[in-house]
Amino acid sequence: MLTLAFPWALGLLPLPWLVWRFTPPWRNRVAAIRIPFFRRVTEAAELKPQPGAVVLRRRPVQMIVAVLVWVTVVLALARPERLGEPIVITSAARDIVLALDISGSMDERDFLTPDGQPKQRLAVVKDVMAEFISERDADRMSLIIFGSRAFVQAPFTEDLDSLQGFLDQTLVGMAGPQTALGDAIGLALRSFESSDVEQRLVILLSDGADTSSKMTPVNAATFAAQKGVTITTIGVGDPEASGEGRVDLTALADIADRTGGAYFFADNEEGLQQVYAQIDALNPRETETQSYRPRESLTHIPLAVALLLILVTSTVLHLRSLRHGQGYKT
Repeated sequence: MLTLAFPWALGLLPLPWLVWRFTPPWRNRVAAIRIPFFRRVTEAAELKPQPGAVVLRRRPVQMIVAVLVWVTVVLALARPERLGEPIVITSAARDIVLALDISGSMDERDFLTPDGQPKQRLAVVKDVMAEFISERDADRMSLIIFGSRAFVQAPFTEDLDSLQGFLDQTLVGMAGPQTALGDAIGLALRSFESSDVEQRLVILLSDGADTSSKMTPVNAATFAAQKGVTITTIGVGDPEASGEGRVDLTALADIADRTGGAYFFADNEEGLQQVYAQIDALNPRETETQSYRPRESLTHIPLAVALLLILVTSTVLHLRSLRHGQGYKT
């Protein structure tokens, strides 16, 4: 589609005619004798005519070219453009932090697959989480892993393939054998400092009780609520176990409740898949859509046409004057 960026410039088209019509021509009155065969007299006397001695007349082609050049120049001032097809950009209206417990207890093989086979906790969590990531179209996501300490495994990104790659590289115990729930929440809050969206969600998955945090999970959840961050917690593992292997369901439920989030418990692969489906239902994806049409400037085309008209006309007129002059002398 062709359009003009400054169509008001077309109002300049009648300007030369208005100047010619309403402004007086420039005149210079001098005493002179008018001779019909003036050129022959000057050539016979070998004299050079003074300025104004010969009245020059414009050729019709000069007038036509002048009009065309003016039209093309005005058209260039109007900035013709070619509009491309509309391009729609969908950007995330929320940021999600995945906080994954990779303490030593995540190496337990007590998760059951749909066919009843035991499987490592972390392997099941990674499989289900990978499916969840693949469905986060247009969301920005970050991955935090925690054990004895919490680390940012992947900062906020819309490149979910790279996020999946970082998740695949995660191994049990690489952040230490203990569980630092509070520190993981605190690190998630720091990650949100660069976020300017309103909807901010933390999905916290753990299979143990907090044993090594510098900040208690309750205090961390309180700060999250003050900053408008929602935390959804998922407990996996055995709540009847002893020591660090026991998942603290009460603490996870309290964290979610303080921030207005939801709490879930899953003890098998199928249950974990249902948990992520419920998270989708409770936190529908929000997006912001922007559209624009690419513009390609065509100003160079009328300018090139004007230059070409001037060059061709000047060349033709010059050659004709040379040919006529040589023919007269012979």
